Amino acid sequence: MEASTNLIQRWHMGLEARVLVILTGILLSFGLATVYSASAIVEMQAGYGHAHLLVRQLLGMAVGVALFAVSAKLDAEMWEKWAWPTMIISLLLLIIVILPFTAGIAPRVHGSRRYLFGSSLQPSELAKLAVIVWTSMLVIKKGGSLRRLTKGLLPFLLVIGALNILVMLEPDLSTAMMFTLVMGIILFAGGVRIGHFVALGVMLIPLLYVKIERLNYVLLRMSAFFDPGAAPLEVSYQLRQSLIAVGSGQIFGVGFGRGRQQYGFLPFGYDDFIAGHIGEEWGFIGITLLVLAFALYAVLGFRIARKARTPFLQLVAVGVTVTMVLTAYLHIGVATGLLPTTGLTLPFISYGRSNLVLSLLMTGILVNIGSSRERVFGGAATDPLALRALPAR
Repeated sequence: MEASTNLIQRWHMGLEARVLVILTGILLSFGLATVYSASAIVEMQAGYGHAHLLVRQLLGMAVGVALFAVSAKLDAEMWEKWAWPTMIISLLLLIIVILPFTAGIAPRVHGSRRYLFGSSLQPSELAKLAVIVWTSMLVIKKGGSLRRLTKGLLPFLLVIGALNILVMLEPDLSTAMMFTLVMGIILFAGGVRIGHFVALGVMLIPLLYVKIERLNYVLLRMSAFFDPGAAPLEVSYQLRQSLIAVGSGQIFGVGFGRGRQQYGFLPFGYDDFIAGHIGEEWGFIGITLLVLAFALYAVLGFRIARKARTPFLQLVAVGVTVTMVLTAYLHIGVATGLLPTTGLTLPFISYGRSNLVLSLLMTGILVNIGSSRERVFGGAATDPLALRALPAR
C-alpha cells in the first residue's frame, strides 16, 4: 500500500496584505526613531540612559512581531471560537485592575489604575480586540434577529456597558468611547437598525452627562479645548505646548532630533502627544504624510474586508481597520488642537508596549484575512478543488 502523500496548508498573501506588511514596517521604524528622539534627553534628565525607553519599546516590538507572524499564519476563523474566552479574560483583567486590594500589582500611575504588573500589561488594550471578535461573532450568530431590540441589540449593550463601566472606573473615558464606537460600527456593518441606535443614544445622554460631570478632569479638558488661553495652566499646559511644537515646525519642521520639546516642555511627548513632537521635527509635511499613511491603512483594510473569505472575517477586518485608523486620527486631532485631549496613543509610533503588541497582533489578523489558503500536495501547490478528485488511499 502506498504511503499517503503529505498535505500541507500555507497562506499566500494578496496584494493588499503585502502592502500592509510594508506599511507596518515603515511605521514601526519611524516610531522607533521618534520615540528615541522624543525621550532620550528626558530620560537622561530622569537619571536613566538615553536609550532607556527605546530598549523597552524594542522588547515590546519583539513580542509584537512574533505575535504578528503567528496571527498572520493562523487561520483568522479561529477567533470566532476564541471570542467568548477573549471577552471573559478581558473583563476579569479589567476587574482586577480596579479592585482596592490589588493595588500591589495594579498601581496608580498618573492618577489612574490602568496597568497590571507596573506598566507591563494594559487590559483595556486586550479588550479592544475582544470587542472586535466578540461583536463580529455574535452578529453572525444572531443573523436576522439582530434587527430586534431585545433579542438582537440588548446583549451587545449589556457587555459594552460592563466594559465601559470598568474602564471609566480606572478612569479612562476615551477608551470607553472607543469601545462604543467600534462596536457601533461593527453592528452598523452587520445590519442593525439605525433607529435603535438613535433611540438608545437619546436615552443615554442624561446618564453620560451625569458621569462626565463627576469626572472633573473631563470637564477641565473640555474647557481647555474650547478656550486654551482661559483654562487653568495645569490643564491646558500640555495642549499649549503641543500647539507650540506643531506651530514651530511650520512646513518642513526643525529637523530630526532638533526639537525643543524633547527637553521636557511637552509632557509625554513620546506617548500621548507624540504627534506634536512629529509636527515640530517634521513640520506640516510630516503630519500630512502621517495622515496619508493611516489613510492607506484604511484603504487596505477595507479592501481586505470586501474580499474576506467569510462574513465573520469581513466584520473583523472592518473592526480592526476602524480601531487602528480611528485611534490614529483621534490622536493626531488632539495633538493639533482639533479635538479635546484624550489618552489615546498613536498606533505603531507612540511609546507603549501593550498598545504596540496589540496593534501588531490585530494587523497580523488583518494580513491573514487578506491572504488566500493554498495547499501543497507532494511538494507542489495544488488547487483545493482538484484535491476532491484525488483517489482515497
